[in-house]
Amino acid sequence: MTKENRSLGMVAAMPQEIAPVLARIKGYAKGNIDGRNLYRFPVNGSCVYLIESGMGPAQAAAATRALIRHAQPDAILNFGFGGAVLPGLEVGELVLADRVFRLDQGIIGELPQPDSALAALIQDYCAKVGLQLRRGGFITACGIRNKGEMASRLGGSTALPLLEMETAAVLEQAQAAGIPLVSVRGVSDAADEELGFTIEEFCDANLNLNPWRVAWTISKRPWLIPQLVRLAGNSRRAGKRLALAVELALQALTRQTQL
Repeated sequence: MTKENRSLGMVAAMPQEIAPVLARIKGYAKGNIDGRNLYRFPVNGSCVYLIESGMGPAQAAAATRALIRHAQPDAILNFGFGGAVLPGLEVGELVLADRVFRLDQGIIGELPQPDSALAALIQDYCAKVGLQLRRGGFITACGIRNKGEMASRLGGSTALPLLEMETAAVLEQAQAAGIPLVSVRGVSDAADEELGFTIEEFCDANLNLNPWRVAWTISKRPWLIPQLVRLAGNSRRAGKRLALAVELALQALTRQTQL
């Protein structure tokens, strides 16, 4: 495969995760596939396709299938935010997945590991410019979960566990298609902050953010406002560092002689 013929896929759930990345990209084109935003841009002669999946495992799985069908990528980079389960990760830190778990109907199951060679490549490339990416276990759930409960259930079985909502679904689709995947996330909330709301209170049945539901929930529980303001600030901080990591990951992946 020649360098010019390569393509790289990217999957992220939310505009807040994607916007800081696009701010670092020059000359992207915006399109649509299966009702989802799709961004396309070149990096080092490779064509990169970034799809906005929406939140949750079902949305992530459908978006990844659409991305694979449309772009036939040689590798997939999944990125976004996550919440630390145990002490040891601070807001804004970056974590590469070396293990991925799915929480489904109260049962935690582990998936085959993401591509370790690509993770090492990205970690080393970022380290050269002083950006630290740590290794941890990602736990994909279909909503917000109590961190204390998750910590007790894990019992120290994985280092630096991070709660999120898409990685397992993206990984499963990529592996089914025989495509290597690597996932990186920025910490948006530390282990000592339990979120005081559920995702269902803010979203519709498809986990799309609904402004009316947000406003209704806040009107009934105005004490959530300080936490939401703090979370928004944390997400902006994590988003800037995550965008740099994603940019460096793209450089590392596309400079490979072969993906």
